[in-house]
Amino acid sequence: MRDFLSKRARDIPPSGIRKFFDIVSEQKDIISLGVGEPDFVTPWDIRDAGIQAIKKGYTQYTSNSGLTSLRNEISSYLRKEFNVNFSADEIVITVGASEAIDIALRAVVNEDDEVLIPDPSYVSYRPCVELLGGKAVSVPCSGEDGFKLTPENLESVITDKTKVLIFPYPNNPTGGIMEKEFIEKIIPVILKHDLLVISDEIYAELTYSGKHCSIASFPELAGRVVLISGFSKAFAMTGWRVGYVCAPAPIKTALLKIHQYASICAPIFSQYAALDALKKGRQDGFSVVNEMRAEYNTRRKFMYKTFVDMGLSCFEPKGAFYIFPSVKETGLTGEEFATKLLASKKVAVVPGDAFGEFGKYYVRCSYASSMKNLIEATARIADFINELKGL
Repeated sequence: MRDFLSKRARDIPPSGIRKFFDIVSEQKDIISLGVGEPDFVTPWDIRDAGIQAIKKGYTQYTSNSGLTSLRNEISSYLRKEFNVNFSADEIVITVGASEAIDIALRAVVNEDDEVLIPDPSYVSYRPCVELLGGKAVSVPCSGEDGFKLTPENLESVITDKTKVLIFPYPNNPTGGIMEKEFIEKIIPVILKHDLLVISDEIYAELTYSGKHCSIASFPELAGRVVLISGFSKAFAMTGWRVGYVCAPAPIKTALLKIHQYASICAPIFSQYAALDALKKGRQDGFSVVNEMRAEYNTRRKFMYKTFVDMGLSCFEPKGAFYIFPSVKETGLTGEEFATKLLASKKVAVVPGDAFGEFGKYYVRCSYASSMKNLIEATARIADFINELKGL
């Protein structure tokens, strides 16, 4: 019998996160700092909006682009909160931000096109590019620079085949952000090389050092930014699977065609819940989001201080809900550290190389967990490090 698998599907590695947590799922009494989702339940008003939509019989497909009312609300929200201007006609509601990343890349990447990815970054970008026959190119980002994308590092990897820059800030796994003055430094490089920017802003509401600055808000980049976001992180709606992609008309038309064939539309009751999240959120100043952000901020400060006190080199995260300490001082790689920590202390963290080659000596810890769990987990990590030191 012939080998029916496609070469790309066969050769692509499994998710570094999922690979590790398949092991975790088989063990008991593990404290996990690996899950990249809020530990909060979706606020009741949002859940009720979804329930009411089902009660009213809203169980059909929506248009492929999604509910007009939701797209209008997103357009208004982006304009008022982040000074980003996309009309409702330039927005497609997707099955989470993950689908948005996939279809945006499929709409623009040809065979052998090069796509630049800040490294470390979220695990799905590289395989999505490679499944298209494109080439994923790492742009090194260091803790010394706050894991920011610098114009020098960006320029150093650009070739005549470079077409797209993925811009994932606030960043998973590092917690790095790009403030306005740092975005301004890379704009000349983007324009010089005629690049398209795909900006993944799923953590935009979870910043702790001023307000998030969107690269899509810069007039110089009009027509060359695709913005991706969603409701999973800020509104604790991971399981509802509703995100969105905003794109200039020609790109939006192309990615909508792919969306039509691949998934048709996001679940209708999830779209109504998302509509409620934005409408009521704007009415009350996003109080629920603010409360969750404040709790994450408390945990963020605790985790940073605790890792520094352990003697680990650690960048203080400015966004998202992850911290990315270096474990190089222990003499172990991130994968070795995570494997030994799990075996000896039953604490799960994610090896940094799951997020790119420059994460080799790091581990990602999520602080989207209770303070009780964080206190116990970090105490075990401290014990583990002391044992490595022979203390």
